[in-house]
Amino acid sequence: MEAKEYKNDGPELQRNRTVKSEEEIAQRALPHALGAEKSILSSMLQDPAEYIMRSQEKGLTYDHFYHPSHRTMYQIMSEVSESGVEIELVSFTQTLVDRELLDKIGGAAAITEIYTYSPTAAHFDHHLEIIKDKFTLRSIISSCTDAITRSFEDQEEVAALLDEVEQKIFAIREGAEIEEAPTVKQDIKKVIAEFEEFLAGGGAPMGITTGYKQLDEMSNGLKPGEMFIIAARPSMGKTSFVMNLIEHICLDCKKPSMVFSCEMTSAQIVQRLLFARAKYAITNLRNGIKPNKKDLQEIKRAAAEIAQSKLFIDDTAGISISELRAKARRKKKEEDIQVIAIDYLQLMRSTSKQAQNSREREIAEISAGLKGLAKELSIPVIVLAQLNRGPESRTGGSPRMSDLRESGSIEQDADMIGLLFRSAYYADDQEERDEKDGEAELNVAKNRNGPTGSIPLTFIKELMRFETRAFDSEPN
Repeated sequence: MEAKEYKNDGPELQRNRTVKSEEEIAQRALPHALGAEKSILSSMLQDPAEYIMRSQEKGLTYDHFYHPSHRTMYQIMSEVSESGVEIELVSFTQTLVDRELLDKIGGAAAITEIYTYSPTAAHFDHHLEIIKDKFTLRSIISSCTDAITRSFEDQEEVAALLDEVEQKIFAIREGAEIEEAPTVKQDIKKVIAEFEEFLAGGGAPMGITTGYKQLDEMSNGLKPGEMFIIAARPSMGKTSFVMNLIEHICLDCKKPSMVFSCEMTSAQIVQRLLFARAKYAITNLRNGIKPNKKDLQEIKRAAAEIAQSKLFIDDTAGISISELRAKARRKKKEEDIQVIAIDYLQLMRSTSKQAQNSREREIAEISAGLKGLAKELSIPVIVLAQLNRGPESRTGGSPRMSDLRESGSIEQDADMIGLLFRSAYYADDQEERDEKDGEAELNVAKNRNGPTGSIPLTFIKELMRFETRAFDSEPN
């Protein structure tokens, strides 16, 4: 009966109940465990070299502490330890005196109490987990309370709000605050580690290889947080090229990959991948030519490889940027995907109010959202994009970055832009068309972290496959 009464209540009464719930929450103490906090700090003061380092390895920060004085003590201990100075009770107390913090944490008596609080550090790990759990609960309460308030205030931007709320909850699950930026020290460690890995690998690409040697040399591999735009006019083979990349990354390199196809169904994508992998011309089936025994073996082998791979395909037509980001986050959490490919950008949509009145604004939001997703998940994102009719208006049909539809935001957000081009489409006569048949180029027009230039390719139409080609050589 009570549930029925709530259901029939008006929106104003429901809002009053929500506000009342928020007030009740505000009056209650947030989840905390002061005893566990004291125990952790006590262990650190008694054996700083062991337990400060262990807490840092387990991701403990001063934000995890509920009591302000405990937060201050942990922060100072971490800073002193990082500087290489030995920590012991007297010098630690003096450091607090020098920084005028001793009285703020309760004086020397408070430090003595902490020092003697835990006679043994046997339960250190257990108490540390308690502290982190309480911090997680406080983060959930904070995020949900903010979401409730925003839900009343931002009722016209529902999709954007939902995306933001999910992003915050996802960050809590990952154990990190969204706004928290890495320190320069953390960044330099990461850069040095990548450099040492590069040297140990004999100069091999630092990122994910693409299967195309020249592209790997120019890009140094596809790296986390980067957005790679592959743009072309219709029928140039954009989908075939990106699936060649995914085939190498997912099947050859064994890296979990996700493809968002706004144009083709998942069955069509898998069909292309299967016959390209088996190097069997699908046109044979359409022409009634049956495969021989060797062809069947290759198709069976390719099918087994694809079935066992971690390739995930979402073929939602006109998917919104909010929905795509939500699905990508879940798949990153569940399967640890290492790369995302999207076919293609102009078929996506944004549901924000501003985007409804301007196509350029909509494309800008989608482009920025995809770049943000690459940084958030720390994986490369490959995005196909359509060019306008600019190439048709110039001799030879060579594309330029300015040919990108609604190009301003895309050019700005992309770390690398490759313009795919097949010269036979713009030949003056049939003889020239036959001569240039199969010739293709990927013009790397923008490369934020490397050189630009053209990469010669051969397009084998029957197999829907691009292969490396040397300049001025005859196509295969």
